[in-house]
Amino acid sequence: MRKLIIAGNWKMFKTILEAIDLANGLKRNLFDVTTIDIVICPAFTSLAEVYEVISGSNLQLGAQDMHWEEQGAFTGGVSGLMVKDAGADFVILGHSERRIYFGETSQSVNKKIKAALKFNLTPIVCVGENLSQREENRTFEVIKQQLEECLDAIEKEEARKLVIAYEPVWAIGTGKTALPKQAQEVHKYIRSLLVKFYDEDLAGNLRIQYGGSVKPENIFQLISEEDIDGALVGGASLDAELFTSIVRNSLKVGK
Repeated sequence: MRKLIIAGNWKMFKTILEAIDLANGLKRNLFDVTTIDIVICPAFTSLAEVYEVISGSNLQLGAQDMHWEEQGAFTGGVSGLMVKDAGADFVILGHSERRIYFGETSQSVNKKIKAALKFNLTPIVCVGENLSQREENRTFEVIKQQLEECLDAIEKEEARKLVIAYEPVWAIGTGKTALPKQAQEVHKYIRSLLVKFYDEDLAGNLRIQYGGSVKPENIFQLISEEDIDGALVGGASLDAELFTSIVRNSLKVGK
């Protein structure tokens, strides 16, 4: 049985005080939820302060990115060592916005995965196709290439520690959402790739999230699908009531 995981990616929003306020609201609202992993991912500037708020609670902390080097002359970089030191247990890697705006590649994601594992961070590894790739019926081709490159030389026991997030780029921040059956089709394909890369046991136990305009209204239908194990939530994670509703609506699925 795969435990559902709902992660909130706060992106470049929330000052430190705003982040503390949101974290406090979520801690109050969701204190009794134990059957779902709940992860919140504020900006780097708020990681340590949010950790102080949620420490000892059922909420877990994640970062939105990290550098693959432990330290060095990398102005603006934040290492896995620093992320872990701030209290994080998760880190989002390869988000489509990092790929589009900051030149992230699957090869750099691969290096970051290895570094994250070194510091006992759980990587949330993002893959997904853009609109033109979907319209050209290249979704599976793109997903396969991204996963092959991201997981290059990642051994089976290391891969067990990952979470995969399928995020159709055309559905991020657009209000468009992949239909549950569309999302399920890709999640199932990702799981079939994991069987080929590793084996049935790993593929059957590794969690695959969906990300792309997730809302309280569509979360139940999405995670009711067999291979969808949660959500990577963007805009709706910035509102305590919306994110609370997403988590609580997930409880109704009974996975």
